[in-house]
Order: sequence, then structure tokens, then C-alpha cells
Amino acid sequence: MATRTIRENGDAILLKKSRAVTDFNERLHTLLDDMRETLIKANGVGLAAPQVGVLRRAVLVMDVDREDLSPDEQIVELINPVIIESDGEQTGPEGCLSVPGIYGVVSRPAHVKVKAFNRYGEEFELEGTGLLARACCHEIDHLDGHLFTEKAERILSNEELEEMYNRSEEEEEN
Repeated sequence: MATRTIRENGDAILLKKSRAVTDFNERLHTLLDDMRETLIKANGVGLAAPQVGVLRRAVLVMDVDREDLSPDEQIVELINPVIIESDGEQTGPEGCLSVPGIYGVVSRPAHVKVKAFNRYGEEFELEGTGLLARACCHEIDHLDGHLFTEKAERILSNEELEEMYNRSEEEEEN
């Protein structure tokens, strides 16, 4: 496994549409393993193949609600993911490893069901709410060449972001 360079805003590859994965082979496994290492090192919640320079429909998302698992075990690999169901709405701060230091207010579905394949070409469904739903939508957007900044209602100042996180910590304590 190797850590790959995360492409940042301004890199043309981030605006291109990814091609479907058709070969579930060792090359794909290497990409997924490298993406896993890159995601963990970057301390992110999700990572799409275009973010490491590969225009293939492959993403990783963290199922952070599974607190009983290690960060490595929380990672779910989604190949050729498609959102087949969504409902509700959540609005909140969102950032991106490819847009470092910038956060915006983005509305996403509160619940999604995603159909995808695993690294061996076996189809499965993943259902998620909250942060997992947000991460799935965010990463699938990357596969279509879209960044969260396009969907942001507004970009947050550092002061607003700090205030939001302080409020959320206070709510957790109560």
C-alpha cells in the first residue's frame, strides 16, 4: 500500500466525470488499498478515486456510527455506486480533502440507500443516515466531477465554523 497525493481544487481532473469500473482485478485492489491508506492518513470521512488522480467510479466512506470498529474497519468500499433511494434533509457544515481549509453550508438527504459493488464485483446495498448519508452523496458527486462548493449555500468563515462546532460539543455534553 502507498499513500497517494490528494488532488486539490484547481486540478482539472476533479471536474471530470469518472468511468465505470469493469475489471475487478488486482489493479483495482491496489487502488482501493492505496485510497484506504491515504484516507486514514488524511483523517478524512471519504475519498473518491478522482481525488487521487484516477477517473474510475470508486469511493471510500467511513461508517463513523460504528464506534465499535477501528477506523480501518469503518471504511466501506463502494464501486460504481448509485443512490437508489433518499429522503429527508440535513443542512450543515461540509468540507473536503480536495478543498482544504474551506467549509460551506450544504443541504443533503438525511437518509440514502446506495447500490454498489465490492472489490470482487459482488453487488450490495449500503444504507446510511447523518454523516454517512452526507459522505456518500459528497463522494458520488466527485465521481461526476462536482465539488461541494457548487452546492454550498454559503462558505463559512473560521469564526462561524468554530461557533458551530462549539455549539455541537455543548449539545453533546447536555
